[in-house]
Amino acid sequence: MADKSTRLARLALLGNSLQDAAAREDWDRLGEQARTLFPALHALAAQGPWNAAERAALERVRDQHDAAAQHVAAAARALEPRLEEMRANKDGWIAYAMHSETESGASQE
Repeated sequence: MADKSTRLARLALLGNSLQDAAAREDWDRLGEQARTLFPALHALAAQGPWNAAERAALERVRDQHDAAAQHVAAAARALEPRLEEMRANKDGWIAYAMHSETESGASQE
């Protein structure tokens, strides 16, 4: 029975880690958590059939993963206006950078 409680604890940790990283907007950590999720779930599944409590915990992990994905999508949407502004002003940024480079080169002579 220790294996079952260990598997439950591992499922809770996986889901909570996703949820925490999304809440903190720690995108690097969230990406790592998402990348390791499938191999971790696969390893847990290899331990045998899921009981009812584990299936419920697995469903919570799925919900936490979905919520994290929605959080990422919302953050990406929030960045879109700024990225669009940067795209629209790209020529200006390039001209400014070239001018600054020319100015700094002239002052070094």
